[in-house]
Amino acid sequence: MKKNMSRIPRLLLFMLLPVLGAACAGARSPAAGAPGSTAEDAPAIRLYVLDCGRIEINDMGFFSGSGAPTGQAGTLTVPCFLIRHPQGVFLWDTGLSDSLAQAPGADPVGNRTYVDTPLSAQLRQLGLEHADVRYVALSHLHADHAGNANAFTSSTWILQRRELEWATQTPTPLGVDATVFSAYRTAKLQLLDGDADVFGDGSVRIVQTPGHTPGHQSLVVRLPRAGTFVLSGDLCHTRENWRNHVVPHFSFSRPQMIESLDRAEALVKDSHGRFVVQHAPEDVRALPKFPAYLE
Repeated sequence: MKKNMSRIPRLLLFMLLPVLGAACAGARSPAAGAPGSTAEDAPAIRLYVLDCGRIEINDMGFFSGSGAPTGQAGTLTVPCFLIRHPQGVFLWDTGLSDSLAQAPGADPVGNRTYVDTPLSAQLRQLGLEHADVRYVALSHLHADHAGNANAFTSSTWILQRRELEWATQTPTPLGVDATVFSAYRTAKLQLLDGDADVFGDGSVRIVQTPGHTPGHQSLVVRLPRAGTFVLSGDLCHTRENWRNHVVPHFSFSRPQMIESLDRAEALVKDSHGRFVVQHAPEDVRALPKFPAYLE
């Protein structure tokens, strides 16, 4: 009897080995994936960072609290973010217009805008067409975030109601090109008056962060392995502005901007997450280069 009982721990060990092995293998799985990853290893949600242009700025002092020139030039990245979710494909911002791939653009003060690879080409690289995108959410309606909105006529557009009302007023607000999102008149609209849980599972949440514009919103993405990311929109334009909570002189509402910055900081802290300044080249470079992804 004692001899038989002494074998029980050893038998349990052999029974547990396959389970322990699988658990260890899962712990070694990377947070960043690549196109060659197997379907069995892949979580259900993936986040891709798409290159949707760049803006060469003559003087970065424009983004300070005073707007005083510094003589220092700089670059703003213009990314879009695509999320593959079991319930559908979600696109955050549509970047600068693909038409800029033919010829760069310029504004009255000489800042230049470029698109190296059209958004449409990057979608095709993922095996997608515009009609395959279920949701398009725009942080706000400035032209560098809504430049390709009209290409998504089959998608549901998610916007703050206040943002659409503001951007379609007469005269057109500075920074808005109403022609690039004119399809809103016939598109399927989901107009928000606050926050929204897009898929109902907490993985993709839109949070209201007004101040830069009246209906500005940011995005919180919770990934199974990589953790939580808060995508700024234009809540801030540089890493320094985020670090010091600088409100640029051209903001629609300074008090709202300060409240929104505080809210975003609390979201990052509470989720032990990572804040991504979308226009900051260093923040975008730190993410997997397309077509690699976070999961």
